Amino acid sequence: MLRIVSLALAAFLLMAGPTLAEVPEVRFAQQFSMGYLQFNVMNHLNLLQKHAAALGIPAVKITYVTFNGPDMMNDALLSGAVDIASGGVPGLLTIWAKTKGTPQEVRGIAAMSQQVVLLTSKDPAIATIRDFKPGDRIALPAVKVSAQAVMLQMAAAKEWGDAAFDRLDSLTFSMSPPDATAGMISPGGDFKNAFTVPPFQNMQLKDPAVHVVLSSEDVVGPSTGGTSWTSKRFHDANPQLYRAIVNAMQEASEYIAVHPRETAEFYAADTKGKIDIDLMVGLLQDPRYKYVLTPRSMTKWSDFMFKMGRIKQNPESWKDLFWQEIHGLDGS
Repeated sequence: MLRIVSLALAAFLLMAGPTLAEVPEVRFAQQFSMGYLQFNVMNHLNLLQKHAAALGIPAVKITYVTFNGPDMMNDALLSGAVDIASGGVPGLLTIWAKTKGTPQEVRGIAAMSQQVVLLTSKDPAIATIRDFKPGDRIALPAVKVSAQAVMLQMAAAKEWGDAAFDRLDSLTFSMSPPDATAGMISPGGDFKNAFTVPPFQNMQLKDPAVHVVLSSEDVVGPSTGGTSWTSKRFHDANPQLYRAIVNAMQEASEYIAVHPRETAEFYAADTKGKIDIDLMVGLLQDPRYKYVLTPRSMTKWSDFMFKMGRIKQNPESWKDLFWQEIHGLDGS
């Protein structure tokens, strides 16, 4: 009898094995900014698993990988190493324009945040971007391609004309926001300027020697900052799972609005860095910081990048940049 039971169990496991192995996996790529807090909330509250189960998917494997800029993240997405990417609007525009109409087409899932991004300095001689001189160095997440890099180009074009849009590029270098912040507040740092992200920029400003040189509000006004995107391959192959992702992001957005302290604690736990929780809670309660899936002012970015030759295709509408699941939102 024992042998019969063992044989039956073995037969069951052989039949069940492939099914168990087919548990869907979603691999998220994220960055250091608090512009993508929906992912942190989803991770801690198991929201994707919850919404997937509601749509008939009983189990989902989820992993998160952190990148310091859009280029490597987009390479990982195109190679199939990750499924969902997140980053600033330039990262989405770059990969969208590069892949539009191809089998590797990439579009946005949704916006994730609106936030104020600041260029800071501890050099008292630098009050505006006009005061930068050769030899000054500006730390930002990724040269040329990050939202900060493009924003600096937009500011330069506004100050000196379109032909001088890259006038300050030679001063920039890549460094993660946590490392840039450590360099800014240390007395012996070899650079005095940083264009990073909240909450790190705000942590820098607690040092009385650090001041604001430029704000994103001066350049693009209220605008989507953080976005998320994925490939046509993933979108089309996983309709129910994709819907669960959008639903989970929406619930996470609603949670952030009501639970700023818990959200800040989730972020601090995930970044494993020294985060000023009270400072971050204050930012989350600032009406200029919003966590919504509705895209805002996308064409301000796309028009500039197209005019400067940074992208070879310009979307006619914000809807061209995003998969159809959010086309019913009141975007711009």
